[in-house]
Amino acid sequence: MHHDLQINRLRALVTVVESGGFRRAAEALHITQPAVSQQIRQLSSLIKGPIFTSTGRNLRLSPQGEELLGYARRIVALNDEAVSRFVPPSGNVRLSIGVVNHLVEVLPEFLRLMVRRMPQVQVSVHTGLSESLENQVATGQLDLALLLQARPHRVGTISRELGHIHMDWFGQPAHGERAALPLSLFIEPCALRGRIIEALDAFSVPWRVSYEGAEFVGLRAAAKAGLGMACLIANGDELWGLPRAVRPGLPTPPGPLPVTMALSAGAVSSGLPAVMESFFRQALRGYPFVEAGTGRAVGLPVAV
Repeated sequence: MHHDLQINRLRALVTVVESGGFRRAAEALHITQPAVSQQIRQLSSLIKGPIFTSTGRNLRLSPQGEELLGYARRIVALNDEAVSRFVPPSGNVRLSIGVVNHLVEVLPEFLRLMVRRMPQVQVSVHTGLSESLENQVATGQLDLALLLQARPHRVGTISRELGHIHMDWFGQPAHGERAALPLSLFIEPCALRGRIIEALDAFSVPWRVSYEGAEFVGLRAAAKAGLGMACLIANGDELWGLPRAVRPGLPTPPGPLPVTMALSAGAVSSGLPAVMESFFRQALRGYPFVEAGTGRAVGLPVAV
């Protein structure tokens, strides 16, 4: 006897986990909360056990539920990718995407995949700091954003973690051995700026701000010119030709930092996030991600 998994039930499971609750999942899927609960119960009957061991404020998946979630994510992603490939969207579909400054080099590959797989979608891209992009997702100005988060994600936002990425020190500014370390920093608000300063203060490294700005190109230029040292993703030498720092006594840079895809409530129910995540994962291959719990460098898996 064959059992066919229904996409709507699997999508409900994925959305409950990613949104953090049944009510939020119902809002994102534009169905009632009892309908979401029924779909989860139907999945429970499939695995002959509970999906969740707790459905209160802190959702906890059962071991079988955790395993089923992995299958659900892959099946939903493959379904949405196939639909986007063969079923043209009705009318003009617009998608607003944000990409954090540190990861802007993903855009050529990401947009190439968009053109090839979803040529009917009209895309607008915004770059900036994670804090600003996350706020725009929360207010619905952006449908989704790729973020490098130096702090926990904003309460109320829906996000999916793609992995953790190494950071490193770049720049060889001229200064005396005992002189304050010149820094190139983003202007406030910037959570990474705070983490950088905390790391230096913890090791009693004197510092001063020699450059600050809102544009990533300026920060990179300052580090490359020797105006100040910057903390950037660890392959900054390969991407932008930045010199690695050589000052003795520097603390370990902040991180590894989580790379996440933040979603607006409206985007969750559109079927696009799974496809977008697949595109981001492919575009992020080659970045210095680390294996969870070990710190070893690994490639970012493409599978959702």
